Amino acid sequence: MMLDLRAREILQQAQLLCPEAQVQAALHKVAQEINAVLAGHFPLVLSVMGGAVVFSGQLLPLLNFPLDFDYVHVSRYGDARTGGAMHWKVAPHESVKGRVVLLVDDILDEGHTLAALKERVMALGAKACYSAVFADKQHGRPKPVAADFVGLVLPDRFVFGYGMDIEGLWRNLPAVYAVRNEILNPKS
Repeated sequence: MMLDLRAREILQQAQLLCPEAQVQAALHKVAQEINAVLAGHFPLVLSVMGGAVVFSGQLLPLLNFPLDFDYVHVSRYGDARTGGAMHWKVAPHESVKGRVVLLVDDILDEGHTLAALKERVMALGAKACYSAVFADKQHGRPKPVAADFVGLVLPDRFVFGYGMDIEGLWRNLPAVYAVRNEILNPKS
């Protein structure tokens, strides 16, 4: 019950950044761009769990070419609001060898997770590795990698919804919200 109250408090105090219609327009834009580049390549799509589950689930039916699908599970955040050490729960498999791979992730923040994934996929022998992110956070600092396909460009705010969570909550929202400054600091 306390977690439910905390979740509702977070949402009530949040600012709506991107309504559902804008989220869906970004999804369709990314799908069109991927279709234009990867049709005819029979790519292996690797969804980065758990954040990319919503984006992947809605993106795949919009891709108009045959593909293989698998997932990886790597995290630097857990339920925290800042990135930590890379934790591989499910690493890419040998099945990437000789393949065109499309990594699908929820957000490109600092870029360390996506960079590590690309490096690992290429080290396992992929022919090429593309990346699609639902959101690219603009914080003004250099990133070790850029995504090939980007749905939305977001400001440097803590965001949640559409697969992105806050304290493990609200991945299921169809829109994107930002935490207001007064609740930026997690409870002690």
